[in-house]
Amino acid sequence: MTQTTEPQIDVREHGANQQTLNKRLFMQLQVFGGCPNAEELVQALRPSGIEGVLYRDLNDPKGVGLLTMSEDPVFFVTRLRDLLNSDLFRQLIHKPEFTMIGRTYSSGYEPDLEDWLLNKPKRASCNPEWPWAIWYPLRRSGAFAKLTPQEQNAILREHGIIGRAYGEADLAHDIRLACHGLDAHDNDFLIGLVGRELHPLSHIVQTMRKTKQTSEFIQTLGPFFVGHALWQAENRG
Repeated sequence: MTQTTEPQIDVREHGANQQTLNKRLFMQLQVFGGCPNAEELVQALRPSGIEGVLYRDLNDPKGVGLLTMSEDPVFFVTRLRDLLNSDLFRQLIHKPEFTMIGRTYSSGYEPDLEDWLLNKPKRASCNPEWPWAIWYPLRRSGAFAKLTPQEQNAILREHGIIGRAYGEADLAHDIRLACHGLDAHDNDFLIGLVGRELHPLSHIVQTMRKTKQTSEFIQTLGPFFVGHALWQAENRG
């Protein structure tokens, strides 16, 4: 009689030199319209102790985007929920089509796993020298999942080389989050691009369009939220 082997399930994150960590950072973007005076929101956010960023929406003169983050997803259905149901936010027009959420993840090669998962995204998003941001989700096609690990790594390496070049030039810095099963539209990843100026963020998106991954294996991309930081929580990362 053949015995069935139970699968070995490991939900920890793995880094270089056998590092493991069962923690990750969740980040969510909520977008609103009907906000002619965003300074009122800043006054509510400053004493709240919430970690995040309030953006002015480039494409809506009365629009704002609120990026928040926590290691505990319960935060989003308790403290954040209470804030968004307060009088100040309740008068705004919620835009659910722009709601995005994801979690940090590791690729197995990170030299400082805890910093990569918990601190680096906070430093990037809350850096006052990088006020511009573009946030967007994406979904890969099923064909990518059928490739061998070697083929996948070669395709991802092309993206990595481009991303590092922009980062080293201080033109664009990325925040990469996984959103499998979290996104309402079944996207796989959530990408944040932050930097000093807007043009380089648009330029890296344009450059990525030519890569093998984007041109052949991305099924959907967007919607895109473009914002400029009005308030950023004090960086504790």
